[in-house]
Amino acid sequence: MKRILAVAAVLSAVCPAAFAQDGRDPLLTRPGLEVGAQAAHYHYEEPGVAKLIGLRAGGVGAFTFTQGDAFFKADGRVSLGSLKYQGSGTQNSVPDYIFEVRFVAGTDLQAGEGVVLSPYAGLGYRYLYNDLRGYTRGPVTPLNPSGIYAGYRRYSNYLYAPLGLTLRTGLSNGWVLAPTLEYDVFLRGMQISALSDIGGCYRDITNTQTGGSGYRAAFMAEKGHLVFGPWLHYWNIKDALDPQPDGCGKLRYEPHNWTREIGIEVRYRF
Repeated sequence: MKRILAVAAVLSAVCPAAFAQDGRDPLLTRPGLEVGAQAAHYHYEEPGVAKLIGLRAGGVGAFTFTQGDAFFKADGRVSLGSLKYQGSGTQNSVPDYIFEVRFVAGTDLQAGEGVVLSPYAGLGYRYLYNDLRGYTRGPVTPLNPSGIYAGYRRYSNYLYAPLGLTLRTGLSNGWVLAPTLEYDVFLRGMQISALSDIGGCYRDITNTQTGGSGYRAAFMAEKGHLVFGPWLHYWNIKDALDPQPDGCGKLRYEPHNWTREIGIEVRYRF
């Protein structure tokens, strides 16, 4: 997080032209390319079953095309984490990777002097991978008298429809506040559990998820080519109602889970 703030300071120091106005109303959605970095605290939980918690960092990018008051935007992010697992046992430094891409369209609406509302809608895809291979020591049970548990890789795929609204309002010295609220309609999820990593009779299974929702919020400050601020992502996904045989005589399903990310981000707009 300190590195991201340092990047913002360097940009403002070495690129004074970045804060010059280019003739376009700063309250309107800006066309062009954006690149940046983000850092976040991540918390994934299957209530009563397992948790993955830790810090992550990554990069973001976006390209926006405008036509009159309408805008069309493609954006994506890559985020890497090293997390702590708590469940059947405990495990540190769990590799975790998120890739996300979205396409949205919207329009800028004048809502009074110094205020512009920008509603948008689109389609998004989120991919997550984590690697829990290895052995952990957990509770001793009649089914597992050794208390040793083997982990495996997991692949998560979400398809969703973002519906959001950005409000831009001007401040002094060319600064613009741009808070955004978004509701993510969960369309479909697919969870792949590579149980074959455990060995023996286990085989890989795929569970399909159809219920859930997501929410996002951001409170960005903009000036010229610089954008930065805090953000929140939240997912709440229901049980997958399609138990799958694991090859060893047991049916497995994907339980109810929620994910929360709280982070900070800085972008440079070309």
